[in-house]
Amino acid sequence: MFRLLASVALTLGLVTGAAAQQQRVVNVYNWSDYVDPKALDEFTKQTGIKVVYDTYDNNEIVETKLLAGKSGYDIVVPSGPFVQRLIGAKVFQKLDKAKLPNLANQWPEVTQRLAVFDPGNQFAVNYMWGTTGIGVNVKKVKEILGDVPLNTWDLVLKPEISAKLKACGIYMLDSPEDLFPGVLAYLGLNPDSKRVEDLNKAGDALFRVRGNIQKFHSSEYINALANGDICVAVGYSGDMIQAKSRAEEAKNGVEVGYVIPREGALMWFDSFVIPADAKNVTEAHEFINFMLRPEIAAMNTNFVSYASGNLAAKQNIDKAILDNPGIYPDDATMKRLFTNTAYDERSQRTVTRLWTRVKTGR
Repeated sequence: MFRLLASVALTLGLVTGAAAQQQRVVNVYNWSDYVDPKALDEFTKQTGIKVVYDTYDNNEIVETKLLAGKSGYDIVVPSGPFVQRLIGAKVFQKLDKAKLPNLANQWPEVTQRLAVFDPGNQFAVNYMWGTTGIGVNVKKVKEILGDVPLNTWDLVLKPEISAKLKACGIYMLDSPEDLFPGVLAYLGLNPDSKRVEDLNKAGDALFRVRGNIQKFHSSEYINALANGDICVAVGYSGDMIQAKSRAEEAKNGVEVGYVIPREGALMWFDSFVIPADAKNVTEAHEFINFMLRPEIAAMNTNFVSYASGNLAAKQNIDKAILDNPGIYPDDATMKRLFTNTAYDERSQRTVTRLWTRVKTGR
């Protein structure tokens, strides 16, 4: 009897030990609609690591959680200026590049641009990049405005034009960090300006058209544009391409176009980082390295329609995406793109105040 009990105990111990090994996990906090679910399934299949995947739709939420500490996440994917600011706040830990051999697949130009926010590329590795521009329901806008150029911030920032589009609906990102640089460029000012006078001018320009904006949201414009519920949206390049694809799949007659304004547009970078208090650091590195495989990076780009920071992935990316200038801009357009660095405390307070005024209309 004793031997039987000992055998049972040993067996249970082995089972429990095996189960514990199978319970490896990585907690990921990423943008909504920003990864191919098949990629997550494949990661778990190949590594045995379970992915707990939560989503958000603006950087401010991520920043608040990380600054509060104990977020519970092992990987987050914030944008450039937020990466810069949170590095300064010592919120992230340095990457162990010895555990990331697939860094060799990254795009050198993108990595170099990312170094503006992360000197030496010590903390962040680019996942996707893109632009902030204008999505349009081409037919509706032309019906209202006639045959006018669509590749201009005039569509939303010129009061007399946006007033004409108000009835068919304009959505705008709920993200001042992504909007102010474009507005500053439109006004002929430095898009990365931190001068209070310049920021006030940008805030005033947005406030003047505030009454013509139906909603401020950082993801709902995708379906609204695809369904024909609105005719203009200021948002992220890949989201607009997703809206175009959804409209085509629905065969609803909605023609969605995406334009990078001729006055210039923001080039942004979303990157993998590991919080300083992450519990599953080894698993986090395994996840990042897996996502840097060319075939996996291409799978995600083909799914979300954003440009990958992975140069080696290009050979596996759909030709329609590679040839789309709204996703992979040509050299001339690239020269009109700019990046914005993090706001200091004073300018951040100014932007927060101005944005509150814009959103509330008071």
